[in-house]
Amino acid sequence: MTPVPRISSRADDTPLSDRYKRRIADLLRGISIELSARERDAEQLCRSFLAPGTPLYINFAPNDSYHATIEAASRLKRAGFRPVPHIAARHLTGLTQLDNLLARASDAGVDQALIIAGDLDRPAGPFHSSIELIETGLLAKRGIRTVGIAGYPEGHPKIGTAILDAALDTKLRLLRRDGVAPYIVTQFCFDAAPILSWLARIRAAAVAAPVCIGLAGPASIATLAKFAIRCGIGNSLLALVGGQTSIARLLVESGPERVIGALAASDLAALGVAGLHLFTFGGLVRTGKWLRAAADSDRAPASGGAT
Repeated sequence: MTPVPRISSRADDTPLSDRYKRRIADLLRGISIELSARERDAEQLCRSFLAPGTPLYINFAPNDSYHATIEAASRLKRAGFRPVPHIAARHLTGLTQLDNLLARASDAGVDQALIIAGDLDRPAGPFHSSIELIETGLLAKRGIRTVGIAGYPEGHPKIGTAILDAALDTKLRLLRRDGVAPYIVTQFCFDAAPILSWLARIRAAAVAAPVCIGLAGPASIATLAKFAIRCGIGNSLLALVGGQTSIARLLVESGPERVIGALAASDLAALGVAGLHLFTFGGLVRTGKWLRAAADSDRAPASGGAT
């Protein structure tokens, strides 16, 4: 049986004080998770480890359909959760599809969404970016009152920092223009340092929107590395593998204990952090076990031994 590691704010695994434990508990209570519309019985699984009203993000992969997204949102809403669908601009064929999607989402009880560009090299329609989607004003017209947009603590592999900063400002301004409450969800990181540095930088630039910090849920290091490479997360990937690239090392499961401990050592409230957001990478059951262990213990749960 894998021993339960302590969350620590330091690399030497020194146990945390009660104050840090309270901060960690607060972070875990304010958590949201991301899942796939394809995951069977997701709403029943989530009931076993998440409180009613928890935001559940429905990601959108290249081969997914918005029909499946809305069906999943309806099931999650009926189960007592707050569904937050990803709406990927580059996957939409036009205004008609966007309006229909938002109308159906509203009928399903959706009032919050995460707006992203999407990873298609060639857009399916007129929207090349999330800015163009937000500019339509359809989000507010169809009852979307809260919108998440992406933040990149480690930058973007294809977009420079200055362009990212300008786009962030534009999206926040457009959403507020329409009476929509914006917030930021960061790309996942495996290291606290770039997250804290990015938070300090955007606050110094007067970006006031709340931030949900994206972290990778427990998974094998090979799985985490695959997604990190896809998303261009170089420094965090190095922190994750620790310079060890053997097959045995890659098969080991890793959870977010260490980065959560490091984050809890900082005054996240002063930095406008609203909570944590876990990317599950298809491992909803494994993430549930991890969260249940976190709720049942004053130490970090083990990420090993999950299915």
